[in-house]
Amino acid sequence: MHISLKDIDAFVFDFDGVLTDNLVHIDQNGNEFVSCSRADGLAFDVLRKLNQAVFILSTEKNSVVAARAKKLRVPAIQGVKNKSRSIKELVDSHGFKLDRVLYVGNDLNDFNAIKLCGFSACPADSHSKILAETDFVLKTSGGEGVVRELLEDVLGLDFLKILYN
Repeated sequence: MHISLKDIDAFVFDFDGVLTDNLVHIDQNGNEFVSCSRADGLAFDVLRKLNQAVFILSTEKNSVVAARAKKLRVPAIQGVKNKSRSIKELVDSHGFKLDRVLYVGNDLNDFNAIKLCGFSACPADSHSKILAETDFVLKTSGGEGVVRELLEDVLGLDFLKILYN
C-alpha cells in the first residue's frame, strides 16, 4: 500500500506502547514515569508545521499522558472506554472522513479502531493480532520513535526541508 500526506485528514495515536515503551515505572509515592522518544517530539513539530490534525487517544486517564500531550502541543482524549466511538465523534465534530484517518495502535484495545480507520500502523513490538491487521508494521518498537518512522519512512516527509527551510 502507498500512502501520502494528502491522503490523511487526521492522525490518531494511542499513547501507551506507541508513544511509550509500554513500561511504567512507579516510585514509592505512587508517581508514574514512562519513557518517550524525543524523535517523536520532532515528528509532532513537523505535523504541527504542516497544519495536520493530530490527537492522542488513551484508555488511561493519567497525568503522564496529559503532561506529554501538553509538551507536544497535541490534544489528548483520555479515559476512553471505546476508541471506535471516540474516533467517530472526532470525525463528526471536525468534519474528517473516516477513511482518511490514520490510526496508530499496538494492543488489543486498539483492534476495532484499527479496523474502523482508513489507514493504520503499529510499532514492531505490537500484539500479534494487531501486527496482522494493520496496513503498516513499523520497524520501530513503541517509545523508540514510532511517529518519526511513520512520517519519514512511510510518508516520505523530509524533516530538514519542512522544519529548517
